[in-house]
Amino acid sequence: GGHARDEFGSCQHGSLTSLPADMGSLRCLTHLDLTFNSLSTLPSCILHLSSLRVLLVSHNRLVALPEDFGSLSKLTFFSAMKNQLKDLPRSIGDLAVLQDLDLSENALEFIPEEMGNLHNCTELDLSGNRLSSIPDSLANLKCLRRLHLHSNLLVTVPASLASLPNLSRLDLQNNCLRAVPPEIQTSPFVRLRGNPLGETEPPPQADESSAGRLQRLFLSSGEDSFTVTSEGCKVVLACGIHFCFPPGAVSDPLRIYFRTLAPDPQCVKLRHYDVLLSRVLELQPHGVKFQQEVQISMPYAFPQTLHQREVVVRTFSWQSWSDLRTRVEQKRKSKKHVAHCSVLHFSWFLVVSRLVQNECKVPAEGTLLFSSVDPNIKVTFPPGVTEHTRTVKMQVLPVSAGEIEEITADAGCRASPLLCLSQDSLVDFLRPVRIQLPLPPGVTGINLDQSRLHLLHGDLEGQTWNDITSQVVLEFTHLYALFEVTHF
Repeated sequence: GGHARDEFGSCQHGSLTSLPADMGSLRCLTHLDLTFNSLSTLPSCILHLSSLRVLLVSHNRLVALPEDFGSLSKLTFFSAMKNQLKDLPRSIGDLAVLQDLDLSENALEFIPEEMGNLHNCTELDLSGNRLSSIPDSLANLKCLRRLHLHSNLLVTVPASLASLPNLSRLDLQNNCLRAVPPEIQTSPFVRLRGNPLGETEPPPQADESSAGRLQRLFLSSGEDSFTVTSEGCKVVLACGIHFCFPPGAVSDPLRIYFRTLAPDPQCVKLRHYDVLLSRVLELQPHGVKFQQEVQISMPYAFPQTLHQREVVVRTFSWQSWSDLRTRVEQKRKSKKHVAHCSVLHFSWFLVVSRLVQNECKVPAEGTLLFSSVDPNIKVTFPPGVTEHTRTVKMQVLPVSAGEIEEITADAGCRASPLLCLSQDSLVDFLRPVRIQLPLPPGVTGINLDQSRLHLLHGDLEGQTWNDITSQVVLEFTHLYALFEVTHF
């Protein structure tokens, strides 16, 4: 399966639904790839492959794994991504040497406590399921480096996850977390975007009963407007865009006009490394203020990669574009990707993929800002750095050796990740801000040739780079370069 593609370029499933029983006699087989097929159950012969180390069954139709799945004692890599698994056998905890487990994009509602016995697991992907909680036993996975839990229904997470000694990424984005333990909240490797943190539980009447009774309007492709009353309504456009106007969003009947437009480069200013994922949605009257938040759901083209990137809805207001708090999901039936946001105004909206953004408030007392893409990147704001609290934003773009060699025509050239810092103030910092960057790949403080190391500062507007090595004091450790600046 997966070799043929449909008219849109997507892999098509193969017709394989079973395996011959005598395949279990292949006792020396170490790698088995059954991805993009039509298996609804895992063939029993697989459990007899005593030397199997890698098993790939992604993109099938599996609804369960056999109870004795844990008998595959030499398995180090197992991927069942994109199936229909609803639960897992307890024997999964018997996979003592398993290092990489991918169960993303299934229908899991429960994780057995025994999963905490996977003591050699370094990467665990449970994203895109229906989990409302995870067992405390996951805190026993001392070798775990990356834990992916985004796009679930989590309402709580164990504080003990923050103490895992090797964890470098804990992705909790797009869940239902209204509060998280302080240990989780302050960990630099945790990603929490897309959660209703700090929000109170909506009243059942407004959230369930009233929303369920809202009038539904389905508009045809020839229509360009609709009317909203104080009773609220749900609106579905022919292009797949949805609106939800809660009761009380408007006090008097209001006519809403809409249209979708191709992006105009003169108006839509994409930032560096942004990727446009949708057409522009214009809603009128511009600047109208609603008394309750209106939810907008926009389908978008799924980007080729989301590695170190995130999807957000961008809107135009007050003469500038800004990014909205966004929740994304993939519809289980249609497989369409949808971005959700809530607004109190109408203007222009579009969906973009951008570099992951971290931000913090910098008070007079100072603070620390870490990158969730690379926790080795750190910005230290000392006490007295500012008189008034300001917001600082950070984005990180890893630069591959191939890219930097192509740019410089130097086969030995290496670069650290590209760090972009911005703030909402035009005033320089009152005290120097200390920045820590990892040294380029393959370079350490032991073999560092300082004559070949350069610190570059880029002007994104002018698209120019200046060598500022001689303007700052560079310090080096075994792994990092450190320097101080008073402005970004």
